[in-house]
Amino acid sequence: MCHYCGCREIPLIKEFIAEHASVTDLAGAAVRALDAGDVAGARRLVVPMAEQLRRHWAGEEQGLFAVMHENPEYAAYIDDLVREHRELADFLAGLDLESAEQRAEFVRSTAELEHHIAKEEDGLFPAALTELTGEQWNTAMAAWQTNAFAGGGPVSGDAAR
Repeated sequence: MCHYCGCREIPLIKEFIAEHASVTDLAGAAVRALDAGDVAGARRLVVPMAEQLRRHWAGEEQGLFAVMHENPEYAAYIDDLVREHRELADFLAGLDLESAEQRAEFVRSTAELEHHIAKEEDGLFPAALTELTGEQWNTAMAAWQTNAFAGGGPVSGDAAR
């Protein structure tokens, strides 16, 4: 992960990164449960993972993605990220962990999720640092707050800034 541009010091980006960490922790724990043959335990982890992802994606898409999408240079990149959100959401909504094929696909999808997160953290987030105006950051933060607090508070547990 990139640590040199300073975007990780932006409060909204910090929140997104904390949400990414929370979701990947749940995904990793679910994969470990599946590896141990604990399908019920994995299911208990996938449910909050999917809920956190829905909230996180809404905050990204309605805020940061929307303001970055205004710049045609980033529109296709963001469209791809949103498509990936939809594909994973659809997969998780129909996930049947009783199926060996679906369990294997879940494991693959967690690897794809990590790749997706890298595209955000190492690509879009640093670009946002140089591209967005103060007003655009305010718009993005307001959208994140609306979605983060609609689900019972920010995933990271940090207070909004």
